[in-house]
Amino acid sequence: MTKRKIILDCDPGHDDAVAIMMAARHPAIELLGMTIVAGNQTLQKNVRNALNICQHLDLDVKVYAGCDRPLVVEERHAGDIHGQTGLDGPVFQPLIRKTEDKHAVLYIIDELIHADEKITVVAIGPLTNIAMAIRLQPAIIEKIDQLVIMGGSITDGNVTPAAEFNIYADREAARIVFNSGLDIVMCGLDVTRKAACTQQVIDSMAALNNKAGYLFRDMLEVYNRNQNRVFGITAGPLHDPVTIAWLIDSSVLTLKECYVDIETAGYSYGRTNCDFYWKAKKANNARVAVDIDVDRFWQIIRECLSLY
Repeated sequence: MTKRKIILDCDPGHDDAVAIMMAARHPAIELLGMTIVAGNQTLQKNVRNALNICQHLDLDVKVYAGCDRPLVVEERHAGDIHGQTGLDGPVFQPLIRKTEDKHAVLYIIDELIHADEKITVVAIGPLTNIAMAIRLQPAIIEKIDQLVIMGGSITDGNVTPAAEFNIYADREAARIVFNSGLDIVMCGLDVTRKAACTQQVIDSMAALNNKAGYLFRDMLEVYNRNQNRVFGITAGPLHDPVTIAWLIDSSVLTLKECYVDIETAGYSYGRTNCDFYWKAKKANNARVAVDIDVDRFWQIIRECLSLY
């Protein structure tokens, strides 16, 4: 099996943590490096969470700290969902792991520019690091095979009626990325909300009786309590792992091409306007997920966690 080489840009985050566990061990993926951005919590907390996950599961993955705030607007976090640490729930041993010295944006540029083959970039947090890398060195666009994003929504948002959190947190960065000419796959709330993590799912992962299964349980039980308190739902959507599941098995998602425009003004600030009917008369710039095979999604996650 030829492994797909990826850079994972994230802001861990409970759902990010599951995506990390999947990408780090599945035989179809070679995780070259992990870059961290401010989002679900502050950059410092997100970096600590990434290092804790790597140390706890003995993952040989280099971690790079990136941008600590959006390009233009004030930073916004999702502590109501992910807690004060950004990864409330698990209890980790004292942290020994450290980040690499290089800034995440410079790592992304160097890894891509010097690569012998194209690399897939998976972005499951705000798009600040990716936009900065594109602006600093546009030549990387030709070295990216695909940019797979968890973000946006065809319909309604989760931080405002119009906007999804990852896009809303740095909508100017998102606009740069979607206008870059990259081959973009957008996995938005329309599919991730269908991936509801029930207690039955949590119990099935814990039943693997390994570190990954127990970590999944410890994280997702707290995550679900917060989802219930904030949104009134008992089974929280597991957003970010949808990207990794699609890389492992593309049949898990149904995609539809369209032009996506990022709203950067007014009441709908941060909305991903998906033009399926060519009203804007602009060329398609993304493939947007419109449906998901939920049973296959959970099967893929279980397969990944069983590798631990």
